[in-house]
Amino acid sequence: MDGHLDPDAYEPEIADPAELREHRKRRLALAYRVFGAMGWGSLGDGHVSARDPERPDCFWLARYGVPFRAVTTDDLVLVRPDGTVEDGGHINIAAFHIHAPVHEARPDVVSAAHCHTPYGTPFSATVTKLAPISQEACVFYDDHEIFDDEEVNIASLDGGKRIAAAVGGSRAVILRNHGLLTVGATVDSAVGFFLLMERCAEVQVKARDAVPISAEAARRTHADFDEVAGWQAFQWAQRTYVPAG
Repeated sequence: MDGHLDPDAYEPEIADPAELREHRKRRLALAYRVFGAMGWGSLGDGHVSARDPERPDCFWLARYGVPFRAVTTDDLVLVRPDGTVEDGGHINIAAFHIHAPVHEARPDVVSAAHCHTPYGTPFSATVTKLAPISQEACVFYDDHEIFDDEEVNIASLDGGKRIAAAVGGSRAVILRNHGLLTVGATVDSAVGFFLLMERCAEVQVKARDAVPISAEAARRTHADFDEVAGWQAFQWAQRTYVPAG
């Protein structure tokens, strides 16, 4: 987390929509593989989306049933605004109910990530925000919300719209008794923020009597970590957990 990258160096500027689509799909497949390498999604839970550059009301997901560790770009499907899959295929329907309203409410969001994780899910049951008790937690200081709702199985777009309303303009939301959800301007940053937030949840679960830093110090640290911080966290994860080639 120490250090800061030049924003112009972290994500390529791609003008051609077809090329940008392929770039996002490659990053999305890699995101699923990182989740799989972490041992997440092994029971079919979790999903990561990527907005289509030419059809911004549509987004890409991994088709349902593919182990996260094995996802490739061939396993990605385009989900239309009505929940149907272009050219056929099955998705986790809860992913549509959650991601469609979030993408609709946040035109700045390219990707959203959610999974049932070892610490994010139990922490969400406390219905508590992250406290600034670690460097990573400051990434989310005054920049995450709580979806305080008992609908843990998001069975309709109405549930997803309430999640989108809870997220507001922040980069993350804690879904009560359910888990974590993060958003980003790139696939890499959305997933990087998720990895960081899971670590924050772990710290808070383990350090129940931790003493937080001051609000002033937390805000100052938060200002140092923008979208590039999420992107950078993902680069470390993919280099560490996903073999090259």
